[in-house]
Amino acid sequence: MGAALLAGCGGSAPLFTSDGRPTTAVQCSAAGPWDNCIEHARGICQGDIDVIAQSTQDGANNLLFACKAK
Repeated sequence: MGAALLAGCGGSAPLFTSDGRPTTAVQCSAAGPWDNCIEHARGICQGDIDVIAQSTQDGANNLLFACKAK
């Protein structure tokens, strides 16, 4: 069970979506399912998310997302 962590500033990650919503990055252990990152992101947003990008590198799942408008 990997703990999800907020990632720091990303190199080329957009700060906002094209419609002006801020993006957030989370990083979770690649040993667990992607659902761990998705659920963590939903908790941050307190609702649904739009996935902007996802990747796996060096044993970590990286998820860039924006909260859906409520």
